[in-house]
Amino acid sequence: MPPNSRTDLPRPSQFGIRDFEELVIPTDDGEKLSAFYIRGPRGGRNSNITVLMFHGNAGNIGHRLPIARMIINYIGCNVFMLEYRGYGTSTGEPDESGLAVDAQTGLNYLRERAETRSHRLIVYGQSLGGAVSIKLVAKNQDGGDIAGLILENTFLSMRKLIPSVIPPAKYLTLLCHQVWPSESILPSIKNVPVLFLSGLQDEIVPPDHMRQLYELCNAPSKKWRPFPGGDHNSSVLEEGYFEAMAEFVAEVTSEDAKEKNMRL
Repeated sequence: MPPNSRTDLPRPSQFGIRDFEELVIPTDDGEKLSAFYIRGPRGGRNSNITVLMFHGNAGNIGHRLPIARMIINYIGCNVFMLEYRGYGTSTGEPDESGLAVDAQTGLNYLRERAETRSHRLIVYGQSLGGAVSIKLVAKNQDGGDIAGLILENTFLSMRKLIPSVIPPAKYLTLLCHQVWPSESILPSIKNVPVLFLSGLQDEIVPPDHMRQLYELCNAPSKKWRPFPGGDHNSSVLEEGYFEAMAEFVAEVTSEDAKEKNMRL
């Protein structure tokens, strides 16, 4: 969803973005992942910061290019958009273990790429991408390069989400093999600050899921930013969304925060 999402991939140039690379990145298990690396203003104050962006269940990375453009224009950092297996023009079929491999592949790429190996990284996930991000950061939080985690409208677990999406199918939750147990993984993140962006009109993921994740979070600092009019897909359009992101990025990438994270 939507139709043609596996073949029709919007490009950054269609959104007025000029400084970018289209990439194909191999995984250790034989898949090929499409990606965009989009540069912010060269030599800007945040040119040594890269946002690793993971999108929600529908569509592809091209559909999120307006969000990437706002991040670049408003915050001035770089954005790395990785496409999961089975989405967009990436090969393969998606499942929980495969998407975890894809996320690790993207992080490893940034850590090994000459241009980004010394960058401060912000991991940003929307909906399903939030679950992907939580698992990735929990596994890699001691590396010292992940400065922050941003979560938008994500869920406690897939099994707890199913009854709210398909109420008559409550009995199917135990048959769901895609678990994404964020509520049990998130508390293990103790070295990376977290920003929670919650649309209070979310019609797909009950907003209480985000609130419970916030309460479970044991990060060194955590921030809660609700958007009273935001639904599942439109929270990015709410006033203050990118301001909250910019403020968080500034806080977690300051020299004092960097030194503290290195000590941790």
